[in-house]
Amino acid sequence: MVIIGATSAIAQSVARRYAEQGVQLFLVARSEEKVRTVASDLLARGAKRASIYVADLRMRDVHADLVARSVADLGHIDCVLIAHGVMPDQKLLDVDVDATIDSFMTNAVSVISISHRYANVLEGQGGGSLVGLSSVAGERGRRSNYAYGSAKSAITAFYSGLRARLAPKGVHVLTVKPGPVDTPMTHGTKLPLMANVEVVAYDIERAINKRTKVLYTPGIWRLIMAIVRAIPESLFMKSKF
Repeated sequence: MVIIGATSAIAQSVARRYAEQGVQLFLVARSEEKVRTVASDLLARGAKRASIYVADLRMRDVHADLVARSVADLGHIDCVLIAHGVMPDQKLLDVDVDATIDSFMTNAVSVISISHRYANVLEGQGGGSLVGLSSVAGERGRRSNYAYGSAKSAITAFYSGLRARLAPKGVHVLTVKPGPVDTPMTHGTKLPLMANVEVVAYDIERAINKRTKVLYTPGIWRLIMAIVRAIPESLFMKSKF
């Protein structure tokens, strides 16, 4: 199993579930110190092997090497989880165009680049699962986080197209749309219906096993976002959330 953004809270929780099953892991992160700590923890939990690859994923020229190394290390790729990203401060981005573009490069462009490359690998294999973390924030552009939300919206659309393209090839493409999750990324923020990261990890593993196409986690967000999408734009513009 390949895990991109392996030091994120959601990725670690998912990885622990698979480590207990004795799988081989290929872990990718920016911080060597942190990813080595994660790898050691996963080995202690039962992972057969936990290889690491250190890279700044904003640098597109490393993506091809990253994919090639993981294929060489694992041989056959059963599952790829792409879980890296940042949560920018929208108030800062409102006055800094370059920071807005940088956040989009991290949260959307790098994800699309890596996803596309792994999609081609899985297509060549004739199977496997590609799992990408989008967000309910991608359903509509809210004034409080529209830079982040627009990046997640791009991921959702791209994964929808990949799913349609790869389904006839036997490749499973899963879009994960979590609501707010209690992680270091959201520390100090006051968000409604904050979910436990272990619950989200359980839902993701279950969705992979069931070959679910789109996962809202916790499930209540499917209903909530159906309501949010139905709000007329004139009213939605007046909201402050």
